[in-house]
Amino acid sequence: MCLIVFAWRPNHQLPLVLAANRDEFYARPSLPLAAWEDAPELYGGRDLEAGGTWLGVGPGGRFAALTNIRDPRQPPHGRSRGELPVQFLRSALEPAAFLAELATRSSDYSAFNLLLGNTQQLWLLNSRHGTPQQLPEGLYGLSNAALDTPWPKLQKGKALLGECLIEPQTEALLDLLHDAQQPADASLPDTGVGLNTERLLSSIFIATRSYGTLASTVLLARADGSRQLVERRYGPHGVPLGDTRIEC
Repeated sequence: MCLIVFAWRPNHQLPLVLAANRDEFYARPSLPLAAWEDAPELYGGRDLEAGGTWLGVGPGGRFAALTNIRDPRQPPHGRSRGELPVQFLRSALEPAAFLAELATRSSDYSAFNLLLGNTQQLWLLNSRHGTPQQLPEGLYGLSNAALDTPWPKLQKGKALLGECLIEPQTEALLDLLHDAQQPADASLPDTGVGLNTERLLSSIFIATRSYGTLASTVLLARADGSRQLVERRYGPHGVPLGDTRIEC
């Protein structure tokens, strides 16, 4: 994922309201949101190049999502970060125990944020910081840096999500994720990729010929452990390719 905005309200009838965009090269093969044939209690999209996922849910109210940390200076690592959400969703470990173990081997992967939890807890591991963090109730955003790093698209996404929280509707959340307005150059971060690329990556929704938002996902998690998942997929230049809606 390249942008996740979410509200964590553990004592609410909707403990987790989340909207996320996966940005990637359109040519990278993947499967849409579905139950996995080899793990039928796991629901998510699937990267066919490395076999992992960017966002998924599993039994017992388990949830996991991943963002990469943007740093063109970091050397490539052999293991795919997309396997990390799958490891948690297939694990029997509690979130804190899983992340404590992962923290000991996080250097096997390029830098990442792993957000995960269940109906009672929500946790984050930023591999650069190295210490798992339990999140209190609040409105949050993750992009390709640390939690709540004030990049323009993250701040805008959080503000738009806040406007949807009185009565969250999947279409309004998908509309939030389709905002393609680019901020002014003066407000852009400098992550070492050059101004033209910073501009390209600066909007919530990205649409070019070869790279852009492949999938927008909305997750509404209920207090009883049931979830509603909606995925809207896109092709080159942002052409819509279809929706998937799942109750699980």
